[in-house]
Amino acid sequence: MVVVRPAALEDLEQIACLAGLADFGLTTLPPDREILRRRLLQARHSFASIAERPGGETYFFVLEDLDAGRIVGTSGIVSKVGGFEPFYMYQLKAMVRESPALGVGRERQGLHLIAEHDGPCEIGTLFLAPEHRGTGHGRLLSRSRFLFMAEYRQAFAPSVIAEMRGVIDAQGHSPFWEAVGRHFFGMDFPRADRLSVQDKKFIAELLPAYPVYVPLLPAQAQAAIGQVHERTRPALKILREEGFQFSGMVDIFDAGPIVTCPVDQVRTVKESARALVEELCIPRGPECIIANTPDCPQDFRACSGAIERREGRGVCIAPGTAAVLGVKAGDRVRFAPLRPGSG
Repeated sequence: MVVVRPAALEDLEQIACLAGLADFGLTTLPPDREILRRRLLQARHSFASIAERPGGETYFFVLEDLDAGRIVGTSGIVSKVGGFEPFYMYQLKAMVRESPALGVGRERQGLHLIAEHDGPCEIGTLFLAPEHRGTGHGRLLSRSRFLFMAEYRQAFAPSVIAEMRGVIDAQGHSPFWEAVGRHFFGMDFPRADRLSVQDKKFIAELLPAYPVYVPLLPAQAQAAIGQVHERTRPALKILREEGFQFSGMVDIFDAGPIVTCPVDQVRTVKESARALVEELCIPRGPECIIANTPDCPQDFRACSGAIERREGRGVCIAPGTAAVLGVKAGDRVRFAPLRPGSG
């Protein structure tokens, strides 16, 4: 049995071990214990007192294998990006140049640097241990964040984005970075990616504000724009099922796509319901993602399990599910169908 719960400082060593397994480009899960420790402290503060409005709070979750007693996955939410430290991205849009005298016009794609100061919320840090991939645990880990957002809706910006990892090889080589970023930053992709976690000031200082003309880039770099890393495709598929679409923006380092959706239109948020647990039984109903609704957000738990709806507004869940969530008859849960069209 696995459960999604808020990460704790005591999880640091296991999270650091997971980070060591991650490929290049997973910016928000660096194999740096001090950075991870600071993130865990920020998350502890965020969970301790849910904000009345978004202010850049960090929420960090882990997936725990209860049978093995170890952390096997991570995910996270930032309630709002931007603020004092802008969120940088490239906007991909057409540029038209015409000569009426010659009767010639040309449309070309360009990348325009955008600095977002009052941005949407962002999901990220999604990583699952290799042995747990293909089990459905990644779907639980990804979508449980939306149940948390639905439960504490006021704490998150109206729209949500996800930066999808772009085309990077096993050695950390990014064709887009080699064609663009290296010329301005004078360093390799892994180092720039690592520095961006600690301080984004160098981006504004070194990256030019004028557009990058896509046709002037090497063919390999052009082909990478808006494409995802092969190991990121399952995560993108889940988000598309949730209603996310390409925003027209890409990451400034590897040109991975940035996908977006209004929070209230995210499928899990929109289809989720709150209900009273009337009793514990062997439910005859669809498989769902189920979360408790604790007074203290630090006690948030989510898992998958069957739910049986009862007359009125009550539900029945299995005793094992109740034990994992820490609920009993008379408590409330929030739930949503596990897969599209399943309930």
